[in-house]
Amino acid sequence: MRLVTFVRENQPNRQSVGALLDEDSTVLDLTAAAPDEGAFASMQALIESGDAGLGRAQELAGHRPDSSLLPRAGVRLLSPLPRPARLRDCGLFIAHLESGLRELARRQSAAAEDPAAEFERLMASGRFDLNPLFRERVMYYTADHLSVSGPEDVITTPVGAQELDYELEFAAVVGRTGREVKPGAAGEHIFGYTVFNDWSARDLQMVLMRAGVGPCEGKDFAGSNTLGPCIVTRDELTDPYSLTMTARVNGQEWSRGGTDGMEHSFEDAVVQLSRDRAVHAGDVIGSGTVPSGTGFDLARSLSDGDVVELEVEGIGVLRNTVRIPANGS
Repeated sequence: MRLVTFVRENQPNRQSVGALLDEDSTVLDLTAAAPDEGAFASMQALIESGDAGLGRAQELAGHRPDSSLLPRAGVRLLSPLPRPARLRDCGLFIAHLESGLRELARRQSAAAEDPAAEFERLMASGRFDLNPLFRERVMYYTADHLSVSGPEDVITTPVGAQELDYELEFAAVVGRTGREVKPGAAGEHIFGYTVFNDWSARDLQMVLMRAGVGPCEGKDFAGSNTLGPCIVTRDELTDPYSLTMTARVNGQEWSRGGTDGMEHSFEDAVVQLSRDRAVHAGDVIGSGTVPSGTGFDLARSLSDGDVVELEVEGIGVLRNTVRIPANGS
């Protein structure tokens, strides 16, 4: 199924859970179709209801109750999971991390008298080599699950920043709570997949990371974690590791990659993250960025008013508009 959280245009304060039908042109309002069933009170409730709730949703989709069918154009999609139980972004694409370090060295060498020579010196220093731990285990950081945005939301730079950048990712949504999950069972803990844009304020990030404690507000600001447009349940994707990923800015393709480039899988992440403590239903696990999946990788920058579209094959298009106030405030 292709599951969404949405509001009707005439009821902007009332969130509903739905399923996309008819090649995404129709929304089945599951909350309205079964108002007394707690599984459809929210997406979190549906995830926690397990196979029984999903089976009931499939039954309703088969019956297609007319009173609960809405044209897609008549609703506004929100993040499919507006408040994840937890949100962690992982480094599953190693090649992106390596290219990011090279671009960082290039930027640092740009002001030198001989930029090319300075770049070679920096790269030879070893300071911009990827730490071997990224290949040995799933490295991650915990993102703010209270700062989630959704399709069509406007993303604004935080105070003090003028360089907003997209990050082309996708994410797995955990469907079953578990601890010490074994590799052979890890796939059963994945509920589905969504598109993830891990926005970054690059100029602010570069300044704050000099402190050695992470990007801080460079990646942690209002709406900086965008999910959508839907959650595709895992049975919908024959192979989540063979999907094309693209990013477009104002209709022009900037980035293209594939999920086949992941050196760690979501199953690997579930196994590691469940050691000594549980992963929980409603947790979101980001893939990290596909190679070439940022403007930073490409030495290109977004401008105020740009429309960014991230697309993952089989899941859909996640579209947002960029807002960069001229005074940086």
